[in-house]
Amino acid sequence: MRLNMYDLNKAEWSFFMNHEGYPEWRAKQVLDWLYKSRVTTFLEMKNLPNDLIITLKKRFEAMPLVVEKKQIAQDGTVKFLCKLGDGALIETVLLKHNYGFSVCVTSQVGCRIGCTFCASTMHGLQRNLSAGEMVAQVIIADKYLHQTSSQRVRSIVLMGSGEPFENYDESIKFVRMACAEEGLNIGQRRITVSTSGVVPGIFRFADEGWQVGLAISLHAPNDQLRSRLMPINRRYPLLDLLTACRYYCSKTKRRITFEYTLIQGENDKNEHAFQLADLIQGMNTYVNLIPLNSVAEKKYVCSSPDRFEKFLEILTSRRIRCTVRHRRGYEIDAACGQLRNKARM
Repeated sequence: MRLNMYDLNKAEWSFFMNHEGYPEWRAKQVLDWLYKSRVTTFLEMKNLPNDLIITLKKRFEAMPLVVEKKQIAQDGTVKFLCKLGDGALIETVLLKHNYGFSVCVTSQVGCRIGCTFCASTMHGLQRNLSAGEMVAQVIIADKYLHQTSSQRVRSIVLMGSGEPFENYDESIKFVRMACAEEGLNIGQRRITVSTSGVVPGIFRFADEGWQVGLAISLHAPNDQLRSRLMPINRRYPLLDLLTACRYYCSKTKRRITFEYTLIQGENDKNEHAFQLADLIQGMNTYVNLIPLNSVAEKKYVCSSPDRFEKFLEILTSRRIRCTVRHRRGYEIDAACGQLRNKARM
C-alpha cells in the first residue's frame, strides 16, 4: 500500500532520499513544492529529475483526498465532503472569523466516544486518519481560500469528527507538521486540539513541550449528568479529568478551554452553572458556551437566549471567564456536533 505524499515529515523525507540514493537536499525541494507552492501532483515538481518523479509516483499517492461536494453557508463557512483513498468519507470545515480563517480538521472516520448529542458518533468508528490525511484537509481548504480570496488559513482546530487522543500518534505528528517551518508553518498558538476527556492523552499532551492549545469538551458539571451525556466519563470521571487538566495548566503555563454546550432542560439550570464554577474555580481557564446545534436524529434542543444569559451571568459573578461561541455553518450542518462520516445530502 502506498503512502500519501503528506505522510512524511522532514526527517522521513530525508531518510527516503538517502535510502533511494538521492541527495538529502532533494527532500527540501519536495517539501517546498508541497507546502510553499502547494502543488498536488509530482509532475508539477519541475526541478526534480524524471527518475525521481517516477519513483515518487510508484511509492506515493499524490493528493489523498478528493472533494466530492462543497457547501457554502451565508456566513462564509465552507464544508468539504472528502473521499479518502479507500472510499471512506469525511467532512472538513473552513471557518471565517473577524481575525481570519481557520480549518476544522477531522482526525478519524467516525467516532466511538458516543456523546449523545453529536452526529459524528452515530455510525461508530471506521478507522483513524493518518497525519498526511489531516494535512491534506488543510491544503484543500487553503487552496480553495487562496483561489477565491487570495487569503491563507491562519489557524487550525482539531475539532472535526473523531477523538484526536484515540489517534494520538498521528494527531501529534500532524500538529508538528502543521507548525513546522518546512510544513504548513502555522504558529503553535494558532493550533488547538480538542478532546472529550481522554485522560492519558492529556498528560502526554502536556509533556510535548510546546504551546499548542488544548480544549476539553466538558458539557456537564457532575459525574452523573456527564456520564449520561458523554459515556467516556465512565472511564475517565471528572476527578481524574480535572487532575489531568491542572497538570496541563501547571506544566505548560497555558490557559485551558472548557467547551460547554447548553442543552435545554439537561445541563442549563442555575445549579449546573454554580457546580461548573465550583468545579473549575482557581484554574487558568475560560468557558466557551456553545449553542446546541440540532441533529435530526437527536431529541435535544438548544437552550433559550434567557438561559444563556443567566448561565453566563452566574459564571461571571463567580469570576469565571466566559465566551459564547457564534454559530457558523449551521444551515449546512457544518457547526459543532453536526459533522458525520456518512454524507446526508
